[in-house]
Order: sequence, then C-alpha cells, then structure tokens
Amino acid sequence: MLLQKESNPGLNTITAYGAGYVEINGQAYRHPVRMGPDGPVEQWMVDDVTQLTYAALRELAGVEDTSSDPMAFLDNVGPTNTTGIEVLLIGTGDTHKLLSQSVIGPLLRIGIGVEAMSTQAAARTYNILMSEGRRVVVALIPPQEQE
Repeated sequence: MLLQKESNPGLNTITAYGAGYVEINGQAYRHPVRMGPDGPVEQWMVDDVTQLTYAALRELAGVEDTSSDPMAFLDNVGPTNTTGIEVLLIGTGDTHKLLSQSVIGPLLRIGIGVEAMSTQAAARTYNILMSEGRRVVVALIPPQEQE
C-alpha cells in the first residue's frame, strides 16, 4: 500500500508497505528496521515481539540507566529520559500484539509512551506524529509475505 506520494527528503518517511517489506523514503527494506524522523534507518535485530525485553526497548529509545550502583534502586535512582523521545512505536507485523507491562512500564514511568500495533497502523501513526514534529521512534517488523 502506498502511503505517501512524496516525502520530505530531510525526514525519514514511510512511503509504502506490503507483504514482506516496508518502504522508507522510496527504498524497500525486507528486514525489521528502526528509525526516527532524522538520522539513519537501521536494521533492528528483533524478528518477533516475543524477543522484546525492557533492555531492548530502552536501547531503542536511547535511554541510559543513570546508575551503575546495583543498590541505587533504594534511593529511587533509575533511568531518565534525556533523549526527548515522546513516543516509541512498535510495528508487530501483520497483527497487533500486546507488550507486557513489565517490558513497557519503566519507559512509561519516565514519560515515554510505548505503543504496539500492527506494522501497517504503526507506519501510518509514525508518519502523522513525525509530520507534527513530535519526537517519535519507530521499529517495524515487515508484514509476512504471502505464500
């Protein structure tokens, strides 16, 4: 499905998607990808949402744990959102799949919204948020190829 006829060459725009691919700025990717409005489009090493952990989402959002002290939790010291990311979108393939609260909860507590949805819905949502100037990061698992 074609999403955008034209894209802003300065911003990463999802221009189409279909069975087995996601197209960004006119280039098709046949593997999971991650990106923000600017910067590189990178391969994402998660093929299935069952592989997602809090550490993987934290890395995706660019959030660093501010404490190396294993007892810091006693002082309520933990990760902080210094990236400015507002929303983290996860495209889960053909169908919507829920992420567990233990995986997304720590990011929600520091002000980063985490939404999992089908890749098609994530592509459309990303383009809208990106065009509004929102600080969004998206990770997409391409829809399955038809057999």
